[in-house]
Amino acid sequence: MAHAIAKFVRVSPRKARLLIEAIRGQYVPEAVALLRFSSQRAARPILKVVQSAAANAVFLAERDGEAVDENALKIVGAVVNEGPRLKRVRPRAMGRAYPIIKPTCHITVEVQEVPRPQTTTRRTRGAGGKSAPKAPTSES
Repeated sequence: MAHAIAKFVRVSPRKARLLIEAIRGQYVPEAVALLRFSSQRAARPILKVVQSAAANAVFLAERDGEAVDENALKIVGAVVNEGPRLKRVRPRAMGRAYPIIKPTCHITVEVQEVPRPQTTTRRTRGAGGKSAPKAPTSES
């Protein structure tokens, strides 16, 4: 099992968890495709962590003299933890100050090589699932 961690990512943990829940349990190629075409801002740092974890798995397998199929890597663990909040101050009217809280998060992704299940194809009878019409017979 290989993992990758990105710390102090300037994305709200709540928003990052939405994407992490969508990719948890998926194989890496499907997760990368989902993240690559996602319009959410958290998708880019999560994509980098997923690709880094996959590269770490390949590196560890080559170091141990094993071969790993990159298409068989599955995301077995993905967590977003809360990081420190950056606190800033916004000047307001009459000498007041309003706080601005900028959240950060720590993203952890674990991948493991899991063989893909064999897909079985079901045989169908034809169009619409109905049996073929019988040929006409000549009876007198």
